[in-house]
Amino acid sequence: MSSSGWPAALSAARLHVVSGKGGTGKTTVAAALALALASGGRRTLLVEVEGRQGIAQLFDTPPLPYEERRIAIAPGGGEVKALAVDVEAALLEYFELFYRLGMAGRTLRRMGAVEFATTLAPGLRDVLLTGKVKECVNRRDANGRPVYDAVVLDAPPTGRVVKFLDVTKAMADLARTGPIHSQAAGVVKVLHSPLTAVHMVTLLEDLPVTETLETVDELTATGFPVGAVIVNRVRQQWLPDRSVAAAAGGRVDSGRIRSGLASAGLDLPADVIDGLVAETVEHAVRVYGEAAALTRLEEATALPRLELPQLVEGVDLGSLYELAEALTDQGVGEPAVSEVSS
Repeated sequence: MSSSGWPAALSAARLHVVSGKGGTGKTTVAAALALALASGGRRTLLVEVEGRQGIAQLFDTPPLPYEERRIAIAPGGGEVKALAVDVEAALLEYFELFYRLGMAGRTLRRMGAVEFATTLAPGLRDVLLTGKVKECVNRRDANGRPVYDAVVLDAPPTGRVVKFLDVTKAMADLARTGPIHSQAAGVVKVLHSPLTAVHMVTLLEDLPVTETLETVDELTATGFPVGAVIVNRVRQQWLPDRSVAAAAGGRVDSGRIRSGLASAGLDLPADVIDGLVAETVEHAVRVYGEAAALTRLEEATALPRLELPQLVEGVDLGSLYELAEALTDQGVGEPAVSEVSS
């Protein structure tokens, strides 16, 4: 059975990979997690790799360039920086780092060689993206301390995340020796170490729960350290537990509702009462289904579970801080103490 809250073991991680089925709010959760991990004066980096500029939209900033920029101040004086990893820029950076191509690399870009290279060897794309993330995790300042206390990666959704992270296979397909091999080996070392935790975002609905459980099994079989299941958009229950099943089955006593409202001094028309009954049934059906999905989740995995509330008015910068506070209240934000060298 899963446990609620953020266990101490996850505080040792510095790379937090966030994935989930499309539509579950994984980018929002990744942003809230980055804010929570930055609380108390820490520094986090929020990274996206899918070219959607989802982070910029959430934080209401201009599109992010291929450089680290501060996008938020966390409670307690911490800061969140963001980076949108561009494949072409990462490849040119790679050329400069390992081959000292400089201007020649930019010429290759104009010639279309970058697109050609990543099309010819699709695995190279993921090696470059994860390689940049690994570099951010392992980067040190002049005193030898990690530049970032935590790096949060808004990763591809459940259907693609294992292939994206599995650079071991990409490395085997690309090269047996040389710089690409070394780059991929360094990524593998970080991704399969206690430095990394892969978190799954789900809704309490059948399909997202199914994909979450299947992806957890796939991640475990591939040797990736799975972190927590983060249940997003948890709905507040209005009805007492004893009334949910009956209301979900359509058994709502409209006469009782009318008399209850009348005793409170409210005499409402019949059509309004009918509307309230319909809303009650709809709410009960959703709550009943979510309870069943939660039970299934608890019975199928022993992973820790965090919960985030349903945001009635949608997501904006203020609500991101509310979600971050909800994560902090569940234990997120303890400083990391473990590290793996590059």
